[in-house]
Amino acid sequence: MSRSALDKAILDGKVARVARGRYVVAAADEAIRTAYQVSGVLCLTSAALFHGWAVKQVPELPDVSFRRNRKLTDAQLRVVRPHRHDLAPDDVVRGIATSKEVTLLQCLRSLPDDEALAIADSAARAGELAALARVRAMATGRGAARVRAKVDEARADPANAFESVLRSIANSVEGLRVEPQRWITSVQPWARPDLVDEDLRIVLEADSFEWHGDRAALRRDARRYDLLTVDGWIVLRFAWEDVMFDQDFVRAVLVAAVELANGRTKVVCATCGAA
Repeated sequence: MSRSALDKAILDGKVARVARGRYVVAAADEAIRTAYQVSGVLCLTSAALFHGWAVKQVPELPDVSFRRNRKLTDAQLRVVRPHRHDLAPDDVVRGIATSKEVTLLQCLRSLPDDEALAIADSAARAGELAALARVRAMATGRGAARVRAKVDEARADPANAFESVLRSIANSVEGLRVEPQRWITSVQPWARPDLVDEDLRIVLEADSFEWHGDRAALRRDARRYDLLTVDGWIVLRFAWEDVMFDQDFVRAVLVAAVELANGRTKVVCATCGAA
């Protein structure tokens, strides 16, 4: 773009100057603008958002990576969550964010389990299976086993980060192993709950108000839950607020559900004479 064209774009509000010689389009995400202002690179959760992936929670301040020997001013520290990485040129895309592979590697290595799984699931949902496979192969050193485990756990089926976070909590409960969007064919019409443990016959629903916007949707889900319950399934519905902010409650309910399911199984086995 010529200087005159750039000046016109600035006057038209299409481009904004954020630092000497550095410009962004006026509608750019605030995180990108901030990273440009501090001459850093978006990383971790902010880079995941840059790539279009869903996250558990948008950070209040953007995650920005700086060289390990870079000195930061107090003003810069007030507007970012700083991280230190020595990035190679190929590790950065468009000069502003870590590449998909580096972003996944960093997130799966260092973020809490639920945040990491939400991003891994979203990447899978976006069709980034090859990138996930490359990340699994390139993981070495500290945290490599965790990265590989999270890649193996990633699924494209969850509809959103809400379901991914609930699955992360569930899979931290001993004896419980849920998979997303499994068909249950023992009821009519067939049901496809958010999360299913087929062995324990436990169903988990990430219950969002947005899916019950009318009476027909509410009735449809109520009938589905009723049919599953009388078919012998333990059906648990969790609110977004509890999954995101009261995970101790969610985990306690899941532990109790596993105990209930195991107790029920023991009674059935005793009846049929199995050991």
